[in-house]
Amino acid sequence: MEKDYYEILGVSRSASAEEIKKAYRKLALKHHPDRNQGDKAAEEKFKEAAEAYEVLGDLEKRKIYDRYGVEGLKSSGYQGPSGFEDIFSNFGDIFEDLFGFGGGGRRSRQGPVQGADLRYDLGISFEEAAHGVEKEIEITKRDTCWTCEGTGLRPGYQPQVCPTCQGRGQVMRAQGFFRLSTTCPHCQGEGRIITEPCADCDGAGLIAKKKRVSLKVPAGVDSGARMLLRGEGEGGRRGGPAGDLYVVIQVAPHEFFRREDDDIYCTLPLSMTQAALGCALEIPTIHGVKNLTIPAGSQPGQIFTLKDEGVPHLKRHGRGDMLVQAEVRTPTQLTKRQEELLREFAEIEQEKEGERHEEGFFKKLFHHRSG
Repeated sequence: MEKDYYEILGVSRSASAEEIKKAYRKLALKHHPDRNQGDKAAEEKFKEAAEAYEVLGDLEKRKIYDRYGVEGLKSSGYQGPSGFEDIFSNFGDIFEDLFGFGGGGRRSRQGPVQGADLRYDLGISFEEAAHGVEKEIEITKRDTCWTCEGTGLRPGYQPQVCPTCQGRGQVMRAQGFFRLSTTCPHCQGEGRIITEPCADCDGAGLIAKKKRVSLKVPAGVDSGARMLLRGEGEGGRRGGPAGDLYVVIQVAPHEFFRREDDDIYCTLPLSMTQAALGCALEIPTIHGVKNLTIPAGSQPGQIFTLKDEGVPHLKRHGRGDMLVQAEVRTPTQLTKRQEELLREFAEIEQEKEGERHEEGFFKKLFHHRSG
C-alpha cells in the first residue's frame, strides 16, 4: 500500500508549513532511536516521519506528491533518506532547535558571504531637518581586503579541507541519548580552513578603514528617520556583495519652535495693551520673518495660524502650518504714571459696568455653596 505522508505526520492535506514542521518535531522526539534503544518499531516510525517531512517540508516535492503520489516522486529522482546519517545531515537544524543546541546550517558555507549592515546616528539641527541639508560623514568599517579579494588566503594558496569534519562543515555531537549534527567548531561550518592566511588581513578577508560618505538629507525629516545607503556597509568576503549603511536621523530641539508632525508651534509674548488694543507684529518663522495681525481683545492662550509656514511634507507637496499661541503678560514694576493711568482705566471700567457683574458673580458663588 502506498504511504500517506500526511497520515504519517498526523496532519491534514491543507496543513501549513509550520504545522507540518511542528508535527515532525513531535514525532522525532517521541520515536528517536536513542530514546527507544532496541525498539525496531520506533526506529521504523522515526524513519517514516523523516521521509514524510523531507517530502512535505519541501514545497516542490509536496506539489509532486500531491499530484502524482510516491511514484511521481520516484520518477522525479527522489529516493528518500538512505539511513540515520542522511537523516541527521538533512534535518540537523530541526534537531538542534528541538534539543536546544546552537549550530549552523545543514552544509558547509563555502560560497560568497555578504557584508554586514552598519548603522550611523546623524545629529542635525531643527532648521536642517526642516530645509534639508547635504552632509559628509566619516565611518569606520571593515572593507574587503584588496590583497586577497576577501578570501583571507595568501595569494597563490588554496584553503585546506577541515580535518575535523572532512569538509562537511558539521560534526556529530552526543548529548545524553541523542546524537546530533552540529556546526564544526574547528572551521565554524566553513568546511575549509586557512593554513596560509593573507598577511594584510590575517585571514579575515576584511580590513578596518575609514571612509567619508556624502548624503543628502531631504527636507521634512524628523528624529528616527532612516536613510539607506546601499553598498556602504561592511565589505563582502569570497566575492560576496558589501552590506548596506543605515543612517538614523536625530534632530536637536529648538529654543523657540516646537514641532508636532509637520506643524510648528511657538509662544508669542504680548503685553496687556497689545492684546487689548491689537497690533501688527513681525514673527520669525523657519522660512523667514512674516507679518501677523493680533486683533483687539485677544485672550491669553489664543492661537493664531500662519498657513504653510510649517515643515515641508516629506512624501508629498506642501507644508504644515505654524501655530502661534498668545502669552499675555501682566506688567510689573509700574511707574507712577502707569499706575495712575491704570487706576483711571479701572475707575472708567467700574463706572461702565457698575457693580452688576461683581454682584452677580458673588451671588452665583454663594448660591452654589449653599446648594
